[in-house]
Amino acid sequence: MPSYTYPVARPEGTLTTAQIHLLLNNPTIVAKRVAELAKMRFIADFLLTGRWEAKGGGIFYETGEEIFTADAPESVAPGASYPKTVLTSGEIAAAKTDKRGLGTDVTDEKISREGISYVNKGLQRLVNGVIKDVDSIAMAIVLAKVTSTYTSAAWTTAGAMAEALLAISGTRADLGTGLNLDTVVLKPSKFAKVIGKLIDDKALPREQGNIVITGQIPVDALGFTWATSPFYTSDNPLLVDREQLGGMADEKIESPEFRPAGDTGVEVASDRAKGNDKYELRARRVTVPVVTEPLAGVTLTSTGL
Repeated sequence: MPSYTYPVARPEGTLTTAQIHLLLNNPTIVAKRVAELAKMRFIADFLLTGRWEAKGGGIFYETGEEIFTADAPESVAPGASYPKTVLTSGEIAAAKTDKRGLGTDVTDEKISREGISYVNKGLQRLVNGVIKDVDSIAMAIVLAKVTSTYTSAAWTTAGAMAEALLAISGTRADLGTGLNLDTVVLKPSKFAKVIGKLIDDKALPREQGNIVITGQIPVDALGFTWATSPFYTSDNPLLVDREQLGGMADEKIESPEFRPAGDTGVEVASDRAKGNDKYELRARRVTVPVVTEPLAGVTLTSTGL
């Protein structure tokens, strides 16, 4: 599984004004640059790993399915047929996609005076705006759908953290749900406290998995994956099974001027505003976050973070 890392800006050679104009007139190249900026940045995509295409602007899905079969297993004689049971279905729900986007202008004066750095700044801010918007909506939906809570002992040490996480994770596993709660999500200030405690208790992996060495998020420690986002605003840790929590349903809208920015879900357009000496840059994502299994998450309270 690829690591969920935040991209690091790399210096690039100086582009002439003519080259910048050629770049902005090529939507495919602009989309490639946006893909590099947006890759692995959405916390929504990290937690909601399912990928669906929302045709016609929406998606139907089942939620709250029964975790056990309606009938119990029976003894099977040699060569006999197995007894069959009818699998129950969950409640049918629907979700509608929303086109979220924004644009900005890049004037010829700015290109001549500030060069490619101004273009990069504009693209970065557009990407950041779309990420903030989509992630904020996704986190609000996750917190609204995941209603289970677990009262934890205070997280004063790495051992106390591990005890609480293993207790609730084991409880869910004992239900026979097939859920594996293995990812902890925290707001940045709480994440910093947790990392501090893990460092003090020497509970972080040594080598390349140590955030002190790599600076990469998420972090693997105590048998769990630890992630953070400024768009997760709860003071309480959220423990989830990323494989079963839900997914993102993106809609493909046929707009000739827009190009997909890789597999990030973001689309970008770069248009020359004829007669106005500028380019209009636009970025959008047409999507809806979906939580299909509310039991795949639990909020831990009373941690004292």
